[in-house]
Amino acid sequence: MINPLELREIIRTGLLSFPVTPFDAQDEFSKSAFQSHLDWLSQYPIAGLIVAGAMGEMFSLTPQEIVEVVRATKEVAGDAPVIAGCGYGTRMACELAREIEAAGGDGILLLPHYLIGAPQQGIADRIRAVCNSTNMAVIVYNRGEACVSVESLEQLAAECPNLIGFKDGAGDIDVVRRVTLTLGDRLSYMGGMPTHELYAQAYRGAGMPTYSSATFNFVPETALKFHKAFLAGDDATCEALLRDFYYPFAKIRDRKPGYAIAAVKAGVALRGFETGPVRSPLTGLTGEEIEMLQQLIKDHK
Repeated sequence: MINPLELREIIRTGLLSFPVTPFDAQDEFSKSAFQSHLDWLSQYPIAGLIVAGAMGEMFSLTPQEIVEVVRATKEVAGDAPVIAGCGYGTRMACELAREIEAAGGDGILLLPHYLIGAPQQGIADRIRAVCNSTNMAVIVYNRGEACVSVESLEQLAAECPNLIGFKDGAGDIDVVRRVTLTLGDRLSYMGGMPTHELYAQAYRGAGMPTYSSATFNFVPETALKFHKAFLAGDDATCEALLRDFYYPFAKIRDRKPGYAIAAVKAGVALRGFETGPVRSPLTGLTGEEIEMLQQLIKDHK
């Protein structure tokens, strides 16, 4: 296991991969298809793998499947840090974190709890309990019902040395800037909006130097070209890629709820990898939409 503080530095500015989870004809996790896709992606430089996360359909996986994904990742990940999605209720999240650690994970991305709204004290108590349940690094995913305040995060960072990251998927730039300004180098920061390249430049201005890329799953060259330009402040290249690839992709993605995941999975299949369908409640792309995506990939792979 990579030391949490070491992992914090590894992921501080590098691109993070967010692999999809493939299923077979019986709707079971397909280890061989998953590892084949990871093998292909491994030729490209990344800072870490976030597996069984939102893009990996964590919300449709059983806890045992999440652990299986972590084990399968460790077999082929080489030196790349393996961070796994972790979530649900507090006790479930703590138990899952321990199982991910036993399976060889280096860290967890703590996704929101289920269904109900909660006060800040409860949100902070859940994060604290999960941090205390594991020796791994913990990254908070600020999203949905689990948005944490700057004050809560500052207190948690003082209490929990293995809390090393803040990932934002809420889109409130004011909160992001307050967090990065208040916590400084204590945490690593990463963008986590759907197709985050669309938001990356705005987030950079708020002190967030990197992000996880879903499109890296099927157009890794394009994703890395954007990230390189982003790090260099080459806005002209970023804007050209936004105009020619990312906004056309977003037009497909925005056709139906859940396509932020389904469209990426379809893209992986179009690159020749077995993925199986997305699990319900998500639905797959139509034939027309797959043709649109295929043409976009052809122009940018």
